[in-house]
This record gives sequence, structure tokens and C-alpha cells, in this order.
Amino acid sequence: MAARPWLKSYPKGVPAEVEIPNTSVPEMLEAAVKKWPQRDAIVFALAPGHHKKWSFTHLQEEVERVSGGFSELGLKKGDRVALYLPNCPQYIISYYAALRLGLTVVQISPLYLGDDLVFPIKDSGAKVIVTLDFLSHKLEEVWDRIPHPIVIVGRLKEEATFIPSLVVNGRLKKKGFDPSLPARIPYKRFRDLRRSKTRVPRVPIDPAKDVAVFQYTGGTTGRPKAAMLSHRNLVANAVQARTWFTEATEGDETVLAVIPFFHVYGMTVAMNFPLFYGATLVVSPDRPEPDSLLRFLVTYRPTQLPGVPALYAAVCNHPNAGKTDLRGMKICLSGSAPLPVEVWKRFEELTGANLIEGYGLSETSPATHANPVSGKKKLGSIGLALPSTDAKIVDPDDSTKELPMGAEGELAIRGPQVMLGYWNRPEETANVLRDGWLITGDIAKIDEEGYAYIVDRKKDLILVGGFNVYPREVEEILYQHPAVSEAAAIGVPQDTLGEVVKAFVVLKPGAHATEREIIDFVKSRIAHFKAPRSVEFRESLPKTLVGKVLRRELRTATAGSPSAARPAAPKAPGTP
Repeated sequence: MAARPWLKSYPKGVPAEVEIPNTSVPEMLEAAVKKWPQRDAIVFALAPGHHKKWSFTHLQEEVERVSGGFSELGLKKGDRVALYLPNCPQYIISYYAALRLGLTVVQISPLYLGDDLVFPIKDSGAKVIVTLDFLSHKLEEVWDRIPHPIVIVGRLKEEATFIPSLVVNGRLKKKGFDPSLPARIPYKRFRDLRRSKTRVPRVPIDPAKDVAVFQYTGGTTGRPKAAMLSHRNLVANAVQARTWFTEATEGDETVLAVIPFFHVYGMTVAMNFPLFYGATLVVSPDRPEPDSLLRFLVTYRPTQLPGVPALYAAVCNHPNAGKTDLRGMKICLSGSAPLPVEVWKRFEELTGANLIEGYGLSETSPATHANPVSGKKKLGSIGLALPSTDAKIVDPDDSTKELPMGAEGELAIRGPQVMLGYWNRPEETANVLRDGWLITGDIAKIDEEGYAYIVDRKKDLILVGGFNVYPREVEEILYQHPAVSEAAAIGVPQDTLGEVVKAFVVLKPGAHATEREIIDFVKSRIAHFKAPRSVEFRESLPKTLVGKVLRRELRTATAGSPSAARPAAPKAPGTP
């Protein structure tokens, strides 16, 4: 108990350790198919109310056919298959079909183009890329810069039941996408893999050693690296999540899966974990706008909504949120970015759902911590280490030195969900995996009850006159301002103090605030040296597809600006 202080805070029924089955990811899906054969596994909704359904049995049949199609292409165990897809049936089917054949799935964001797209294809050595028609043109643009993998192209209109295909393509064109098939590169049709008559047995897999997924990190601290996640890593994290979600009922949950599967958080929490335990996934290829998000919630009445702070903030800030019946959700998990306390409180007031903040990394499959579903929650905390997970705080300059309870330092994690290492990066692997511990790069502290708090990343530390300022503590105050919808803080150079704080603010629709008002608001609630010296009003903040604010882009945009650290001058209400 002394080594694991969080155990005394565990809710009743949550064990300190969980038994991880010695099984593969596709075997976990097959077990669910046998248990809930006719239950809906996927409800694919191109728009709220317009959907197509797959039972667990239908899903498994498609997985086996596409697995046979991959085999016909000559793919062998250990080969890499890149998924360059949004959330759609083709993603889910290809993912499990590849793993069934012993292949490794390479996750690629559908937002990537140019260099971002070239790098993971070349780095992973992917032999096949599965994509959609409107994304295939991005491959055409970089075709001369990559080895020529086999390209498999699916179409969203083939998944439409109630929406005519012309309408589907029309919506894509309205968003600036070209839904035509590629004209300048060779390709095969995904529908042909679906029709494959080749039947191949599931390939024997060593769950502890065989790599299931290459999960590329965001590259915020250097060039992207592929975290090698084994089958055991992914199965373990799904089992840990099931043990933690004490209010979940197997075979009787509906999950609104709008966070992207290509991200490790969406892959595990919105796809693997729910399907393994008989949940129905309501899948949308878009990141819903606030209006459609509310319609999804009302139409499908999900019991679980895994999301990111930006998603929950969108619900809270919608003018009709208070007039709409949003009850029925049981568990909402927030991850990928710090959850502002004000958003947390407001969302629970509106929905009655249990919104818990968690924490994870690409390197940990991803979840390592979460606030209890039934038990004491601490606002601002990422919660307790999950079952079978160890955590400690170490000296940021010397990871061999463990720091005492309550001290701020670098968070280290050990558990069955920790990656095997980085693909082709032995030195970088050695830098973060030490004696079985993953050194996360996040500054944290653990209180006497075992609750952990992420203070921030080491790289985002701001030094103001020799004093440490962590962006999150400034952002938490900014979010409390009644006019602020989104906020971020960075350090900018200043001659006297070395660095000072600059804030970036997005105002709520119809709200007004001046730069001076924002600064004075923060100063009234935090040490003055931590308050921003300047505020830049923006219509939006740069984010990853999962909603994490890209502070590095804000730093890049600010670099060299002569007014970056000037004293703030009052402005007229609402002017940026």
C-alpha cells in the first residue's frame, strides 16, 4: 500500500491486479461475436438518423473476407498495412482483418498530406495502404516520393443505405473533397476484397511479442516515432478499462464513436474496448459540429461518450444545450488533453453523466490513469493508476532518483500496457524505457491519496525570472472567465525576465472581453508573475484531430513578433 497509495482510494470491486488473457486482438473480437452474434456491432451514420448497421456476425464475416483478400495480395505475418482513413466501416474491418492475418496496422491521420503523409509510409515500410476515394488524391500528390505500396480504395457512398450516393458525394464536394477515384496511380477496390472467397485461418500470434499497431507519436518533441504496441498491450488496456468502468453492462452499451480511431485513444476506448464487451458503436466519419453533435446525442442516446475537452466544451457552449434532453449517458471519459474544471462541472450539470478525466500516451496503449467512475473524483486530477499499473515521480534530470510524495517531477509508468519500444529507434527507446519503466516526459505529482496531477510537459515549462510557470495553471484560470470558450498559454522571450506568459483566447459566441480585462482577471486569481503580459484573440486554436492544442504552432507563429511580450493595451469590446 505504501508503494501504491492509490489502492486505498480504489472503489469497491476494483482489484489491484487484473488477469490479462493470453490472447490476441482478433481472438477478443471473435469471443464477442460468439457471445452477442446478432447484436448490432456498428451503426454507421453519415448523418444523424441516416445509418447502416452491422451485427457482430456480419462484422466478423467481412473481417474474414477482407483477411482473405489481404492474403491474396501476398501479405504475410509481420507485413505492415497502413490505414489512411477516417472513422468508417472500412477502418474497423481492415483493422481486424489485418491483425487476424498477423499483419501490423500503421495508423495514419486522414488529415495528413505532403511530408506528414510521406514520413509514416516510408518509415513503416507499409506494403498496403487502405484509404477512401477523396483521400486517395493526397497519395497521388506524393506518389513519386514514396515506395509504391498497393493502394486499396473504398468509397463512403458504398456504405450509404438511406442517403443516395449523389448526396454523399455532394456533401464531400461541399467540404472541398474530390470523391472521384484516383486517375494517376494504380489501385484496387475495397469492395473487391470484401468479395474475396479465399478463406484463411487466423494466424498464430504471440500476444506478448507480436506487434499489432504502429502508433505514431505526434512529433511534438521531435520527429514522429512509431510506438510498437503488441497484442498483449492492447488487450491489457481493454481489460483494464473494463475493470475500471464499473457502471458498464456488457452487451448493453451504446458508444458514440466520434473521436478518431487512428488515434490511440479512439482505437482503444472507442473501438477495441467497447467491441470486446458487446457494445454497439455509433460511428461517424466527421468530427461533428456542435449542432450535429447534439442531434447524434438525441438520436442515438449513447450510454458512453469518449471524448476530448473540446468536444465537451462544444456541448456546454451550445445555445440549445440547456433546452435539450441530454440525459441517458452514464460514462464519459475525457482524454488527450487537460480537461478544464469549468467544462467538467458544466457538462455534468447538463447531462447527468459521470464525466471522468483520464490520462494516457501513445506509448501506453493509451490509458494509465483515470478518476474513479464510482468513487471520489478530484477535479483537476487525472485520477488513480489503473489496475496492474505502477506509477512514480522521478527527478526530471535523473530518472533513477524517485521523489517523495507530493513533489513535482517526471511521471514514470510501468504496466502491461507499456509499448515494446519505438520502431527502428533503439536510442530513443532507451531514453524512455528504463528498467521496465516508461519515462513519460510529463511533469506530475501524486498526492497522499494516490491521485495524480499532470502539471505539464517538460518542454512547455515557462521560466519567468527564474520562477517556473506551467501553462495549464494559467489556462485553468482563463477558462473560468465567463467570456472564454478556449484558451492556451505559452512562453515568449522578454529581455528582463527571460520569458513571460502570452495567452491565446477564443471568445464564446456573442461574448466580449478586452485584453486588459483578461489579464486583470488572471492576476486576481494567480501570482502576478504567472499572469499573461499579452493576450491574442483568435477565432480558433490550432489542434490535432483529437482536440489537443498545438502549443508549438502558437510558439512558431509568435516567434519574432516584436509585440509578443509588449504590455497589454485596452481594446474596444470584442475586437481581436
